[in-house]
Amino acid sequence: MPTILGQNQYGKAENRVVKITRDGDTHHIKDLNVSVALSGDMDDVHYSGSNANVLPTDTTKNTVFAFAKEHGIESAEQFGIHLARHFVTSQEPIKTARIRIEEYAWERIATSDGNSQFIGSDEVKHSFVRKNQEIRTSQITFDGEKWQVISGLKNLTVLNSTNSEFWGYVKDKYTTLKEAYDRILATDVSARWRYNWTDDEQRMPNWEKSYEQARKHMLQAFAETYSLSLQQTLYQMGSRIINGRSEIDEIRFSLPNNHHFLVDLEPFGLKNDNEVYFAADRPYGLIEATVLRDGIEPQIPVDMTNL
Repeated sequence: MPTILGQNQYGKAENRVVKITRDGDTHHIKDLNVSVALSGDMDDVHYSGSNANVLPTDTTKNTVFAFAKEHGIESAEQFGIHLARHFVTSQEPIKTARIRIEEYAWERIATSDGNSQFIGSDEVKHSFVRKNQEIRTSQITFDGEKWQVISGLKNLTVLNSTNSEFWGYVKDKYTTLKEAYDRILATDVSARWRYNWTDDEQRMPNWEKSYEQARKHMLQAFAETYSLSLQQTLYQMGSRIINGRSEIDEIRFSLPNNHHFLVDLEPFGLKNDNEVYFAADRPYGLIEATVLRDGIEPQIPVDMTNL
């Protein structure tokens, strides 16, 4: 039976680029992990090994670092747009470029007055500490005409110590879980949201502001929702973002339910009044769903690992 070539792409994955912007004594840092995937007229390289249409992956790596200097890194999304446009418009065989970016956040280290005076400066503005474990994500795809920008985050750990219940669920002969009317609700948020900016004729969103506001709406909804299920909390988080940010049409969540079980202290003659818990890291419930603006068709893959 004859074979044919299916979907294919190539590029350089996980280019770690750190850009320091020096504004006098005040420094700013952007720390990105950039992956480039290119596709187009690549049949010959697969069928015959001809590299006539192949831009070396080493060149894509070099482009990432050069663009960090030439264009700076205003935001992960804007940097990805520069790269995707370059690869599609500068190389005729390349029809589509997809740029995936993870961003690692840093914040300034606050120094004591005594220490700053000791090193001869009124205020230190060049020292940073990595911010928690949260990772900002973005994926930019360009086919020469249309853009798709999907941003998001992962490893954002949140916890409510009360205002969460779970009861009234289906029970069968294998059910042992007891109904809970006051429980800990905790999860590691993984979220991807899609912007409705698709072409250069539209006004481009303020990527940095949009990310911060989407994150704020998400956290506020988590904190302010009296939760009867993690699904309910997920929907409130997504709805808050869709209703609060007109530039976002779709958001998909993957939320593990990080279980916290009350420890039985009765063998020790102690009463556990919702104070001492065992945090189980596995197995965990996994809640996933997409929230959409009414009338919008979903485009974010159901399995977010396929982004």
